[in-house]
Amino acid sequence: MTRELLLLRNGKAEATPPRELKDGGKRQVQRVGVWLQSQGLLPDHVRAAPSERAKVSAQKALKAGGASAGIIAKDARLKSRALTDVLACLADIPVEARRPMIVAHRKLLERLARHLSGDARLCLPTGTLLRLALPDDWTSLPAGCAEILELLHPESLPERFPFPGPGGPEWRDRPAYYYRQSAVIPWRLEGDALRILVITSSKRSHWVVPKGIHEPGLSAQASAAHEAEEEAGVLGEVGEAPLGEFTVEKWGGVCRVSVYPMRVTEIFDQETWEESHRSRLWVSPEEALQHLKHDGLKEIVRRFADAFSAR
Repeated sequence: MTRELLLLRNGKAEATPPRELKDGGKRQVQRVGVWLQSQGLLPDHVRAAPSERAKVSAQKALKAGGASAGIIAKDARLKSRALTDVLACLADIPVEARRPMIVAHRKLLERLARHLSGDARLCLPTGTLLRLALPDDWTSLPAGCAEILELLHPESLPERFPFPGPGGPEWRDRPAYYYRQSAVIPWRLEGDALRILVITSSKRSHWVVPKGIHEPGLSAQASAAHEAEEEAGVLGEVGEAPLGEFTVEKWGGVCRVSVYPMRVTEIFDQETWEESHRSRLWVSPEEALQHLKHDGLKEIVRRFADAFSAR
């Protein structure tokens, strides 16, 4: 029997620390993720170097392929340049993982790829995917033991992304999952009065409620709760049923946003709040309608407040 190994070099990153991925680098690995999904080749186990650019490359590739980023494990051995370290990492991967993926940087991946394939000239530019067939036992992987099944450069793939997925009739600027979003209306009672939490947008240009992309592998409610924690610094109980849906035109398409109520049970302080550069404000429903600018969202808030007052 044989197992496959996917080697993904991180996308193009900034030259200076902390070396975050450039937008073009994100698109590189996202195109690879969509290709993996379309070919039925998504990994079942992922190890990433501990750097930001490796971690984000792994996340972007998996999510673009419709998979959860929850299977990613950081491995400190993948920041080494020693072949023995990365071979030890491979040996530790459970044999039940039939197609694991390693996401790391050029020098280490090229050293590993050349050792396994026996091709001393093999190069892996940013965002490149190498797919290998290997013997079943990875406790000892001698030089030249692998067969190259695919050497995929992101530049060979379409620049835009199929929607609503592989084989879809549309092409959009971002992966399909970007266009499904979820939001919460955070609320609490002050005495008998309903209060709604609004926050400033990321550029502090207007007031919004916590909203973000529906993360693959999470329910819409869990994804919305995650956005509330990051953007508004609050935890709470998200309702099971959505209050409604509104649409936003973005990234060359239409995003559909499902909105859920969330009763706030905990508020983070400034030090704990991840996006404390924002402002947050508890307001009455009437004030919320004045602060928010999107008509579709305002209508959902209005219906929520009316239903609450009719209890």
